Amino acid sequence: MPIFSKATTQNIPALNQLVNAAYRGESAKKGWTYESDLLTGIRIDDEELNNLINKENTSIITYTDNEKIVACMLLEQQDNALYLGMLTVSPELQAKGIGKLLLSEAEKEATLLEITTIRMTVISGRTELIEWYKRRGFIDTGLTKPFPDDSKKFGLPLMPLEFIVMEKRIY
Repeated sequence: MPIFSKATTQNIPALNQLVNAAYRGESAKKGWTYESDLLTGIRIDDEELNNLINKENTSIITYTDNEKIVACMLLEQQDNALYLGMLTVSPELQAKGIGKLLLSEAEKEATLLEITTIRMTVISGRTELIEWYKRRGFIDTGLTKPFPDDSKKFGLPLMPLEFIVMEKRIY
């Protein structure tokens, strides 16, 4: 039975493998959300996962099926919004509704925190992903953010990149 839970440091190896497999390298190409054409290197490492798990007002929510973490997302309370990041589904399980379940769980968390806005950043060139979020009620705010130069945290860009800021109001 699938379960949502808050990640602990014991989950770091599984999260590292999941996130990097979903975003980069050949394994990522089994799914539709890979970034291998835009970035090289790893997406995240154990140190960064540990920092996120232990960061105040931040959680990595895992989705476990048959005792295996198959999806996750980062949720961080930021002022008047809940930041959603690192939404990850195992490449073999993408397009099966798990991403929608994660978004629904993020909305529940926002409601519990009495937050009415979920905010995220998406690489501007990821048009299919942007459209997927729009179909789920997110809007492009028109704001952009520079892509970080922290290759340890995000990888090395193969071209100039920037983020667009998207939001969804929760009522």
